[in-house]
Amino acid sequence: MTNERQPASASRAADKREQASRKTGDRKEQASRKAGGKETKASGPPAGRAPQPAKSGQPPGRKPQIGDTRPAPPTPASAPGSGGSQGGSGSGGRRRRRRRGGRGGASKPQAAAVVEAVTFDEPVELDEKSMRGRRGRTRKGQAVGRYLMCVHVTDRATQIAVLEGRRLIEFRVSRPADDISQIHGNIYLGKVQNVLPGMETAFVDIGTPKNAVLYRGDVQYDPEEIESGDGAQAKPRIEDLLRPKQSILCQVTKNPIGEKGARLTQDVSLAGRFVVLVPNSSGFGISKRLPDSERKRLRSILERVKPEGHGLIMRTAAEKVTAAEIERDVARLVGQWNDISKLAKSSSAPALLYREPEAPLRLIREELNSDYRGVIIDDRQLYTEVSGYVSSIIRPLADRVEHYNTKKEKLPLFERYYVTEQLKKALEPKVWLPSGGSLIIEHTEALTVVDVNTGKNVGKSSLEETVLANNLEAADELARQLRLRDIGGIIVVDFVDMELAANRAQVTKRFRDALARDKTRTQVLDISGLGLMEMTRKRSGEGLLESLSDICGDCSGRGYRLLADLMD
Repeated sequence: MTNERQPASASRAADKREQASRKTGDRKEQASRKAGGKETKASGPPAGRAPQPAKSGQPPGRKPQIGDTRPAPPTPASAPGSGGSQGGSGSGGRRRRRRRGGRGGASKPQAAAVVEAVTFDEPVELDEKSMRGRRGRTRKGQAVGRYLMCVHVTDRATQIAVLEGRRLIEFRVSRPADDISQIHGNIYLGKVQNVLPGMETAFVDIGTPKNAVLYRGDVQYDPEEIESGDGAQAKPRIEDLLRPKQSILCQVTKNPIGEKGARLTQDVSLAGRFVVLVPNSSGFGISKRLPDSERKRLRSILERVKPEGHGLIMRTAAEKVTAAEIERDVARLVGQWNDISKLAKSSSAPALLYREPEAPLRLIREELNSDYRGVIIDDRQLYTEVSGYVSSIIRPLADRVEHYNTKKEKLPLFERYYVTEQLKKALEPKVWLPSGGSLIIEHTEALTVVDVNTGKNVGKSSLEETVLANNLEAADELARQLRLRDIGGIIVVDFVDMELAANRAQVTKRFRDALARDKTRTQVLDISGLGLMEMTRKRSGEGLLESLSDICGDCSGRGYRLLADLMD
């Protein structure tokens, strides 16, 4: 019978075995502590060893890949109160109770050696002809160009102003590298928290306070490994591609804003000065901004330097660049990707694998060309870093980088070039036009609204001509303001009503032409019969207003206060 009492001798023997087992365990624990390690937890790797790949979403020992969509094997639930090495902020039970990207990624990425972008390399030898052809125009030994970049460094942030002539056209604010609000371009080993089939969305823990968002269209997968219940021709659903606790390689395409988490993609890419590396891809491309003759030359170079198993995109900066420089740029990016892959294999999700350089270096990598007459920096350390990068990778423009000594000049950099004055105006909702009209720019949660007014512009001829001239001025100024204020998302512009369809078409064309100088992607629809124009501008993070201001504590951001005596 199962309820039979065991003999006393058997009970004593069992007690002895249990005591011996405890002593053995105690000796092992003491030996482990003497060796400098700490007690191994069920969900983390032993101390002193390299972290093992996360078991969720990967078969044991399998290297995490972009687009890895194999479902996670079933794992036993962790015991209550048991910790883990996945960021150290709570048990898996608490993590499972999060919903729809709520507070989400309370865990932090592992403190591993993060792969950094290469900002210094041995320079490629260039002949005098190549140097002279790419150096740009000079006058009396001084560089000549339409643009000037001013970089002002403080303890709290780095501010970057781009001037065209003396006019401010672009402004960026960069906070320290560990600031979670500016992670655009970073690559993570993320852990899927939950999948919402009805929204075709997954929420992924990458170590930020809020879970990041991964949409179905940004998920990569191998069609041969995925079976969909809707037939072979149908696209697999997101629940067929991702599972909770699965580890995935992903890249941030949009910074977190307010209550919204960062946006992710599994279509990872690494940007260099001259090329963009697309790992695990077979395609290649060349910038459409280049002339046909240059595209033909670069295509022949691309066929020689294209790495096996990876795709390449030639950037506009590759114009007139030698094959040796392009090959060196490709080698740098391939080396970075190999380091990222190794780190992903030895990390547990969530983990930061690759960090983009700070904004000044990133902007110089993307923008600096012979049209810039200079890059002026008022911080000695940053000047040294930028100068080293430009001297080794963009040698023909090495003389463009200058250090600004504020004490010697006795005037702050931004005041010297009238940046502060223009910046204050850029934060005001009202913008005056040359002929007396104005723009009123208002931000809402859903979109940005721009109202165009004639104001003091009374014109000299007919009403239609006055309105057309006013709207054309507004189109030029609005394109500049969108870039300067870095306004993104949906934008609705209320132009002054025009009777003639030809005039509406003329204003639309003028606006699109003005936006062509802005590298940020935009889409503009035609003006409607009500005089409204709808457009979108890609948003990658905070705009100028969010970067330099905070919500008012008195009105909670509404712009007005309730009159308490009238509410009684």
